[in-house]
Amino acid sequence: MSKDIRELLKKDAQLEKGEVMPKGHEDRFFNKLEKAIPKQKSLSFSWYSIAASLLLFMALGIGTYNYLHPEKNIDDTTLVNAQTDAPTKTLGDISPDLKKVEEHYLASINLELSKVKITPENREMFDGYINRLEILNQEYEKLSLELSNQGPNEQTVNALISNLKLRLNLMQRLSSQLKRINTMVTNQG
Repeated sequence: MSKDIRELLKKDAQLEKGEVMPKGHEDRFFNKLEKAIPKQKSLSFSWYSIAASLLLFMALGIGTYNYLHPEKNIDDTTLVNAQTDAPTKTLGDISPDLKKVEEHYLASINLELSKVKITPENREMFDGYINRLEILNQEYEKLSLELSNQGPNEQTVNALISNLKLRLNLMQRLSSQLKRINTMVTNQG
């Protein structure tokens, strides 16, 4: 089995001088190469997933912006705010940790809201939950105004966080009830 190195070097030198490779050598080489390095998968799937992720983030961003900056009706909150001309403070204005808490809850609420699929069967239930959500949002604005006028205190901060928790809980209950309705509709059909 051992070969003389000089003979191997002579064969290499002859190949370099233009000697032809044995027949089928190239095919065998490419077959071995394909086995060793499998072909790469199509990149189209990864482009679709990237595009879908970007669309999801854009939708969440727009939804969050619209949720945080709704067109406000004139009520006692806006009248009091107009009288004081003081900017309304939020949890994020108090500390970075509270800002993270507030952003987490708001993003979770918007995510749950984006998952909801409205159908004629669940429209009335959805509207009821949205009305409750608007009431909680108005209460949150009143608490934010109180935070602005009186300064941060433990009760107001806890009330703001509890309000966020209630809104998230409300959206999760809506989601679970809609799933139950969809399950009942599919089981009947």
